[in-house]
Amino acid sequence: MNSLIEWYIVFAVGLFVTIVLASEIGRRSGFRMRKSDPEGATRGTGTIDAAIFGLMGLLLTFTFFGAASRFDSRREDILREANTIGTAFLRIKLVPPPSQQHIREKFRQYLDARIAVYKKIPDLAAAASELRRADSLKQDIWTMTISACEQTRDPAVKSLVLGSLNEMFDMADLRTGRARMHPPIIVYVMLLVLVIACSLLAGNVMAESKARNWLHILSFAVVLTLTVLVIVDLEFPRIGTIRIDEWDRVLQELRASMT
Repeated sequence: MNSLIEWYIVFAVGLFVTIVLASEIGRRSGFRMRKSDPEGATRGTGTIDAAIFGLMGLLLTFTFFGAASRFDSRREDILREANTIGTAFLRIKLVPPPSQQHIREKFRQYLDARIAVYKKIPDLAAAASELRRADSLKQDIWTMTISACEQTRDPAVKSLVLGSLNEMFDMADLRTGRARMHPPIIVYVMLLVLVIACSLLAGNVMAESKARNWLHILSFAVVLTLTVLVIVDLEFPRIGTIRIDEWDRVLQELRASMT
């Protein structure tokens, strides 16, 4: 975890410094251009500047909206998984009593594994191990429940119990899939390229003033850096500063109620 936090800080500082340096490079380039061609240095560049800044704004909007939407979906998935597990656990009462205790114990172990999957992140190896354990327990629960339902010889009981198990397992698979759902890496590469390009162009425009406008330079760098960091935080809510760990409490409370 410490190495991840260090990487996060390095990324934030590196992006900020890169934007400031790009602005300075653009400013110096603008000075040279104006010295060599005072009248035509900025002629016709407004359209290009507007197009590139507009493209950056569009991509920032796209990535921010997508990350925020996925963040909300992941929170909803936690609630839905808790509901489906709780419903399936309650319906175990419909199977013969001798089988209930063993199935319920498997349920407790399964929920422990599901909670541990996301708690172990960003240790992906440990999270994958817990995910495999949950899949193994899922098979045990399914086999034991089918055997118990066959003893009742009641189609309605079998339909209710197995149907709720199906929903529980489907919800777990959906949540796992959505946790791995991210935009292609090229989108973020393109975003960083546009941020640097716009920093160069912003510095070029500020070359019209002989004195450096540090207020605008630093404000531009801070705003862009924070925006990119918020997008990354929303996209990976288990490793940044914006987290959904609090929502795991729903599953933990459900686990505590499984007595």
